[in-house]
Amino acid sequence: MLISDHPSAPDPSPSADGCPRWTDVLGDQDLAAGGRCFARHGGHEIALFRIQGAVYAIADSCPHAGASLASGELEGATIRCPAHGLRFDLVTGYARGGGFAMRIYPVRVHEGRVEVDLGATAR
Repeated sequence: MLISDHPSAPDPSPSADGCPRWTDVLGDQDLAAGGRCFARHGGHEIALFRIQGAVYAIADSCPHAGASLASGELEGATIRCPAHGLRFDLVTGYARGGGFAMRIYPVRVHEGRVEVDLGATAR
């Protein structure tokens, strides 16, 4: 698992105009097909996954008890919490069966870099 660390970067806040504030997290080539990465940037701990060509970014903390999700078992686009087995959809952020939701971040690949909108409003 690749680890990217940018602790000194400023924490982006949501823009007043609602436009995304893209933050460079890592190189596109650093996240292989089927791969995962843990990144720390501007006070955010993020788990990134590349599944079937799509990149997903989530807060690396299970909403149930705070366990790291970066090392969880992947089942398609579902991540399983290694602590208690809860399963979350990487697309929607919602737990299978309801009850909990994890934070998901908008993500894009731009000019060979993976960028995450850390200023997006959490749900």
